Amino acid sequence: MKEYWTSLASLLGVLAFCQSLLQTVFPPELRFAFVKLFNKIFHWFSSYYYFDITEIDGVNTNELYNAVQLYLSSTVSISGSRLSLTRALNSSAITFGLSNNDCMVDAFNGVTVLWEHVVTQRQSQTFSWRPLPEEKRGFTLRIKKKDKYLILNSYLDFIMDKANEIRRKNQDRLLYTNSRGGSLDSRGHPWESVPFKHPSTFDTLAMDPKVKKEIMNDLKDFANGQAFYQKTGRAWKRGYLLYGPPGTGKSSMIAAMANFLGYDIYDLELTEVHTNSELRKLLMKTSSKSIIVIEDIDCSINLTNRKKNNGGGGGASARTYYDSMEMRGGGGGVSVPGEEGGGGNSITLSGLLNFTDGLWSCCGSERIFVFTTNHIEKLDPALLRSGRMDMHIFMSHCSYPALKILLKNYLGYEEGDLDEEIGKEFEGVLEKAGMTPADVSEVLIKNRRDKGNAVRELLEALKARAEKNNAGGGSREKVNGGHDLEEEEEEEEQEKRALESPKEEGCDFVEDSCKKGDEKDPKEDNEIIEK
Repeated sequence: MKEYWTSLASLLGVLAFCQSLLQTVFPPELRFAFVKLFNKIFHWFSSYYYFDITEIDGVNTNELYNAVQLYLSSTVSISGSRLSLTRALNSSAITFGLSNNDCMVDAFNGVTVLWEHVVTQRQSQTFSWRPLPEEKRGFTLRIKKKDKYLILNSYLDFIMDKANEIRRKNQDRLLYTNSRGGSLDSRGHPWESVPFKHPSTFDTLAMDPKVKKEIMNDLKDFANGQAFYQKTGRAWKRGYLLYGPPGTGKSSMIAAMANFLGYDIYDLELTEVHTNSELRKLLMKTSSKSIIVIEDIDCSINLTNRKKNNGGGGGASARTYYDSMEMRGGGGGVSVPGEEGGGGNSITLSGLLNFTDGLWSCCGSERIFVFTTNHIEKLDPALLRSGRMDMHIFMSHCSYPALKILLKNYLGYEEGDLDEEIGKEFEGVLEKAGMTPADVSEVLIKNRRDKGNAVRELLEALKARAEKNNAGGGSREKVNGGHDLEEEEEEEEQEKRALESPKEEGCDFVEDSCKKGDEKDPKEDNEIIEK
């Protein structure tokens, strides 16, 4: 045993002597050159390339590192055995990631690659304007040499797109509004936002499944059509016009579109916009992958059909194509005494058309414009043409396919649960009743604790409405292939306009008093103006 330890000590002494001799004969520069040459020879005969993707590139964060981390989180949750769990700020989902110094294999177009998450301790820092983390993180990508161009040209772009999709899916969507008009806040933003939590989806939307399928396919083609729009030279945007009676689900349709695509919503209130320049400013501050909504556009701005207004043709009624349309409640023409800036709050039809289809509409990409109205015949044809409103969607009264969706949503009825005879009664009375999905939903909500009673109450309500319509009390006049006009809807529209633009009502009173100046006492006119 003693001889063994003596031999080991002698061997260690020889190794120490050789090490000192090598350091003396071969200086550090020569050793470094030798190691570099050895690595070059090794890589020359190796069939793999290695790419390092560090977390921090100099002093800036490497976006590719974050993208790879997100992309691998969608695959590692299935194939990984040791995972790290994270949840980002404003995120609604938990993300999976590779643990330190762990590896995983990925495949792209038949090519296999190896990812390794490398984590090492960073050397102590002497001084830095931006303190760096203690650990040095990065990903190492190993690929075969023959697959170099495929990986660099396509795979990394695929990872960036996939990461953006995951980030958009996990992040909470936002609902923006221009409550300050076009003025900017302290951060230079004209929009205010709140989290968008609307639960509406195409599965819960009460409308014909065939129409829903057509809309969903159109939205998919738009979201995946970047190459198509670039090839055809068109701006990457699309317009949808939702029209129909109140309570038919136009707002729910917008929420379903946002949830389906994962887009943010910009709710543009035209009555808060004073000039065309403010409208352009709001458009420039919207982000890509968003839906810009103008609800009840016929109530927000006077965009009436010029063909009807110009019926006589000549004189003062004959205007140019882009004549100025005054904001409702803004005050062109007649101003109310005591109000400042009368006649200054207006945007033009030309400004709105350029907003949807002009040069300024191309300042972003992958954006959707959605207009809603209860009376499509009141809108100017220039606003409705293809290129501005590409798809017109009529939101009709409740049909039998839509009723089955509502019964499933509120009562849990599946296909075939409803009695066949009752189903035939519903199918026969729905068209005559003309009830909106909102009216049907209210009946089901009130009686949702008792499914049988809910169905009976709904059937009775539909029959009562159908009898009322047949008697003439609720008769409807069909216009434009199915657009319903009712006195009740007209009254509702008038009330809504009065609430949204109280100034306009005052102006109308002034105009009426001017027309009837000889019939009314001047004191009454003064009282109206004071009001």
